Amino acid sequence: MKNDLQTAVISLYEVRQAIYPRAVHGWFAAWRWTLVWATQLVFYGGAWLQWNERQAVLFDIAHRKFYILGLVFWPQDIIYLTALLIISALSLFLFTAVAGRLWCGYACPQTVYTEIFLWVERKIEGDRNARIRLDGQALGPRKFFLKGAKHGAWIAIALWTGFTFVGYFTPIRELWREAMSLSLGPWEAFWVFFYGFATYGNAGWMREQVCKYMCPYARFQSAMFDKDTMIITYDRQRGEPRGKGAGKGDCVDCGICVQACPTGIDIRDGLQYECIGCAACIDGCDQVMDKVGSPRGLIRYSTTNAMEKGWSGKAMFRRALRPRVLVYFSVLAGIVVAAGASLYLRVPLKVDVIRDRAAMSREVEGGMVENLYRLQIMNTTERARAFVIEVSGLPGAYIAGEPITGVPAASSRMVPVKVRALPYGTAAGSHPIEFHVRALGPDGAEVREPSVFIVR
Repeated sequence: MKNDLQTAVISLYEVRQAIYPRAVHGWFAAWRWTLVWATQLVFYGGAWLQWNERQAVLFDIAHRKFYILGLVFWPQDIIYLTALLIISALSLFLFTAVAGRLWCGYACPQTVYTEIFLWVERKIEGDRNARIRLDGQALGPRKFFLKGAKHGAWIAIALWTGFTFVGYFTPIRELWREAMSLSLGPWEAFWVFFYGFATYGNAGWMREQVCKYMCPYARFQSAMFDKDTMIITYDRQRGEPRGKGAGKGDCVDCGICVQACPTGIDIRDGLQYECIGCAACIDGCDQVMDKVGSPRGLIRYSTTNAMEKGWSGKAMFRRALRPRVLVYFSVLAGIVVAAGASLYLRVPLKVDVIRDRAAMSREVEGGMVENLYRLQIMNTTERARAFVIEVSGLPGAYIAGEPITGVPAASSRMVPVKVRALPYGTAAGSHPIEFHVRALGPDGAEVREPSVFIVR
């Protein structure tokens, strides 16, 4: 007698179910598209803006200079990048504590480009039901044409996005001329195609998979939520039991909220980490409530406390200014003010002093002791300037040679400097000195840099 052997195959990964988000219209959809337009006008248009005969926003890594409108940042200004990252993180904490995943739902690049790609898909293939039917058909001339047109449009958008991205690191007008003459450098070509491929793959194919599995924010968002955080909620007391007819709640169980969700979740099951806070389900549900003659707000932005305790909107908003939010806001405001003040008071001149180690100290004519230095003078303004170099801290020390040097706009210059002093009355060893570099002109920007003078 033979025993039948059964083999169970267990998959470690969930099989992806195709999601066909339904197009909805409403207040939140309008806001989402407003931010799509705003962010893309800044991104695509910002690279072409000119400022003082140069690109207004350019991260010139090759020359180690960042241009942002009228400001020029050097590697020594890394503190401002640190401040920007801290401000971004605290802003995310603040907005999340107040109203959940606002960033994810309205301004995240993944959301923005997915919206753009979905719009293209709807224009070419049709609405949700038409797309489902098309995917269920065998491949024929019509399906091949529609799919080809859609992917062609996606690839064009993705490549233009990659080109614009690289245009913030290589002057975009030069990049355009090189692209038109098919003479792009290897690195520029690589990054254009790499970023284009990433945009095409993430927004066209992966979509909700990026939000659900690749983005870490979904995993730690709960640490920033509390019972007074505004989230997208379903009013169970009003909606249940679902269905149509007498004795039923306001939820007619139409499933529009699930069909509109770009991640495919059912918000009626409660808050889930997959929810990106886009509020598409709110717009969809409001449309249905209007049709059946019920009040809007069956699905709405609310808080856990407001739903459990039946608070009014005014009571709910009063809880927005709770200690946690006030701490986030106070720290954020302090850092923004400090960074802004530091940027406003920033001296448009930087100096690095480098000793010449090949000839640390030597005796020259007249019995003078001479030390050699190299001063890297960085002119962070966008006009050529002349600077006077002086030295103090050691009696009788002076600059041998021409003390005035010129530096072009937004450039640096390595200036060899000879400092001489009489050895009489000066003990052998290391003596502190200070270089003074002062700009000639009305503002008189000045920087002092310490160094040492060695007497043998």
